[in-house]
Amino acid sequence: MIFHLLGFLVEIYLVLLIARALLSWFQVSSGGTMAKVNVFLEVITEPVLKPVRKILPPVRIGGSYLDLSILVVFLVAQIVVLPLLR
Repeated sequence: MIFHLLGFLVEIYLVLLIARALLSWFQVSSGGTMAKVNVFLEVITEPVLKPVRKILPPVRIGGSYLDLSILVVFLVAQIVVLPLLR
């Protein structure tokens, strides 16, 4: 029972990670509803992403940077954590 709940929470967290990644592609004006959603997603996801970013810093691609921390956390959760909880 507790493993199902933990698995469900991990899946919700993965959806929040996807939402944060998608929202990062768009310019969000400050003070709007989407800005509040963006802040919420950052507060929820940053405690997990920050330690990964220390190990794997963003990769420079041309004139911008690609943050791979979301991909790493997503893959670890899908490949390691969720199978252990099922």
